[in-house]
Amino acid sequence: MLQQWKAKVRKLKEDIYTLYLAYRDPRVPFIAKVVVIVTVAYAFSPIDLIPDFIPVLGYLDDLILLPLGIWLSIRLLPDEVVQEYRAKARHALQERKPNYIMGAAILIVWLLLGFWLYQRLAAHVE
Repeated sequence: MLQQWKAKVRKLKEDIYTLYLAYRDPRVPFIAKVVVIVTVAYAFSPIDLIPDFIPVLGYLDDLILLPLGIWLSIRLLPDEVVQEYRAKARHALQERKPNYIMGAAILIVWLLLGFWLYQRLAAHVE
């Protein structure tokens, strides 16, 4: 079951990257570009329609709205555009190596933020 979830997540990442690459193509109709931009922006946005801290509903929008937006976007794109950019996205994602430096930088920022928050809370308790 874990392998199925990993495959679905990989497919979602590939589809989002495909849409990201395809939206600038001149063969894409205007309305499709609008839907693609909204879908990709929603996928990368840290702000959700329903916040994730709300039990069940918080993740429901990610499980329903994002796949629905991807499906609609791909349906609106010409088939040859989807095939071309899907192949490019698949190749790019397979060639991509993990960026440990960026991961370490993000971890350090979170640790510093946590330390700062701890210091602020400790100062108010005293």
